[in-house]
Order: sequence, then C-alpha cells, then structure tokens
Amino acid sequence: MQVVRSLDELNSVLEVVWAAAVRIGFVPTMGALHEGHLSLTRLCGPCDYRVVSIFVNPTQFAPNEDLSRYPRTLDEDLAMLSRENIDLVYVPSVEDMYGSGVQISIQPGEMGKVFEGAIRPEHFAGVLTVVGKLFHRVKPDVAVFGEKDFQQLCLIRKMVKELDWPVQILGGKTIRESDGLAMSSRNRFLKQSERASALALSRALRRGQEAAIRGVKSTEELRGEMMQAVREFPAATVDYLTAIEPESYAEPLEFSATSRLIGAIRVGSVRLIDNMPICE
Repeated sequence: MQVVRSLDELNSVLEVVWAAAVRIGFVPTMGALHEGHLSLTRLCGPCDYRVVSIFVNPTQFAPNEDLSRYPRTLDEDLAMLSRENIDLVYVPSVEDMYGSGVQISIQPGEMGKVFEGAIRPEHFAGVLTVVGKLFHRVKPDVAVFGEKDFQQLCLIRKMVKELDWPVQILGGKTIRESDGLAMSSRNRFLKQSERASALALSRALRRGQEAAIRGVKSTEELRGEMMQAVREFPAATVDYLTAIEPESYAEPLEFSATSRLIGAIRVGSVRLIDNMPICE
C-alpha cells in the first residue's frame, strides 16, 4: 500500500495506473475509520485498483462547528486500510487541497437547502466541492459513498449526472452495531450514560417501517409514530424525522415503496443522523 500526501505524488503514482487503463475504485473519507468505511472499500472489489482518501475537509464545517474536535486517527486508519489491501491512500493537507483559499465552489441547489442543508447551510457546498476536486485528481471509474449520509449520497449522484462526470456512484449499506446504532466516527463522543439514548433514532426509524407494514400511508401519521418512539428516550431531542422521495428530497403527503425514512437527533453534545428504506 502506497501513501501519498501531495498532488504531485498522487499524479506520479496514478499516471502509471491511468496509462494501464485499469478500473479505479475510489472511497473518499475523513478518516477515523470503522467497519462502515471498510465495507465501502470492499464494494470496489471488481475494480483493479483501489484508492482511499483521508481528508478532514474544513469547508464543510461552519464557524460554529468544532472542526478541531473531529477525530483524527491516521496511524490506526492506515493500519486498517493496509489489512484491506488498499493500493493507494491519498492524505492531502489543507494547503495541498485548497492552496490559498476557495473562491469558487459547487452549490447544491434546492436539494441542499432542506434537512441537513437547512441545519448546516454551508455543509453541502463544502462536500460537493471537495468531492469534485478529488474526482478530478483521482479520475475514478467507480466511487463509493455510505448510505448513512443519504442526503449527501443523493446530492453527489445528482452532481455527477448534471455535470456529466464519467464516474459510477455506488451506495454502501449502513453498517450497524449489534444494538442497531449506525456506525459513525462521531459515536466515540457519546458518554457511557448517553449510549442508550442514542438508540432513539434507529428505534424511531424501525417504528416507521413497522407503521408502513401495518398500512399507514400518510407521512404525517408516520412522523407521529416515529416521534412517539423518540419520546421513550427523554435525553434525545429531534432535529427532524420524516419520509422523503430520494429523487427530490421532498416530503410526500403519502409515501411510497421508494420513499426513505430519514432522521437526526441530538444526545448531549453529539448529533446523530440515520435513515432506512420504507421497505427492506
């Protein structure tokens, strides 16, 4: 496994790969890796050459968000990726990625203004811009993103389609702990006393699925069922819980089999997001 830290080094390694016309699979990450990330690298299995990037992207954090608190575990991350036989890991610095700053960015449009985009207005422009830059640098044939960040996945698919980029986007299923909590780098910030309350979100989404199986059709009624599940965990507060249509990220009056249950809660200082399909 090779590790490169600059664009010049990246180009030097990948020029040989590009010349060989092999299929490149790519997984962009912010590090602090766990089994969920590793599952994404395995979806690149059919590709001949696998690349992972590790970059804590400052442009997707607002000034009131604690960029410095985001976990950085590079040595452990590299050891995990080495065991997965990843071919190349790109670990750029902020200067290498952005030079003297960012004046032009990729805007997410209407889909990026709701839910996560409403709560974190600068977030998705930062995400799409850095992903676009990484796509130009790595030139992957396939890129894999986790379904846990479902709005991000939908926006990246939309960006690739509308900008005519020749990269196939794959979504990897959310990997969960044995109790149902979606794996996340932020879970490590949960205090032991908060861990049980963090289950409010996955329990609420499961309650939504159960309501759909019982025949509930109204999104409003479905939302009420999920909110009731969260009330069983007094330490959890809700940012949103609802059903959306993936193509538009709009809330339908009545959901369909293609709708997605999405939610975000806060437990103490930790904010958690998760989602599930209506039907599994």
